[in-house]
Amino acid sequence: MEVYDLNKLGKIEEGIFLERLNRFVGKIRVKNRVYSCHIADTGRLKEILTKDRKIWIVKNRAELKTDYKLISAEMENDEMVLVNTSIHTKIALSSIKMGVLGFIPDKIKPEFKFGNSRLDFLINGNILVELKASNLLVENRCLFPDAPTERGVKHLKELLEAKRKGYESIILIMGLRDCDCFLPNKNLDTKFFDTFFNVLSGGVKFIGFKIRINKENKKIYINGKMEICKNPPLLKPNS
Repeated sequence: MEVYDLNKLGKIEEGIFLERLNRFVGKIRVKNRVYSCHIADTGRLKEILTKDRKIWIVKNRAELKTDYKLISAEMENDEMVLVNTSIHTKIALSSIKMGVLGFIPDKIKPEFKFGNSRLDFLINGNILVELKASNLLVENRCLFPDAPTERGVKHLKELLEAKRKGYESIILIMGLRDCDCFLPNKNLDTKFFDTFFNVLSGGVKFIGFKIRINKENKKIYINGKMEICKNPPLLKPNS
């Protein structure tokens, strides 16, 4: 099922990633000229944003500080991976409307304030959903986060508090890679790992799904469900 058309972002061009200058800016090459690009995803992305990686980009308006915005990167297995967090909620919204939660909602309210957070969606007036996207692939498992996230821990705790107050709470993980299953990244963020399983034991529901980019038409499709890994082997520490 199609959930987003990347062509909406503008004319998609191909380029080569050269280096990351800081969290938000990278240096790229397009047709033998060097340009700057905006990186919306502030995660580490060490295995994705490597030198000479093929990328998709869209040209920015002239008044912006960078020449292009980064959309996706092509991995060694020919998989095109989304590297633009600005459209995560749009993709998730479309996926929710198509039933990724297990039902078709009647009402969806984005950016619902609960406690000290703004959670991504309020569904049908009593279901709170927080979205996280996983682009880190280790031993064919999708991991989150790829950088320590106090904000992510806070959101999990808010979901648990909402559950205690009578809401149904869902942590929705969107896999950006074609992996076998999902795990919170214990090697990188023990607190998130512990909190994740703690809130699940408290009644917060996990739902996972994967997306894929079609390189021919540059559209994004749902790529199946994603379950939590069962009895996973010891993962290698993140570098």
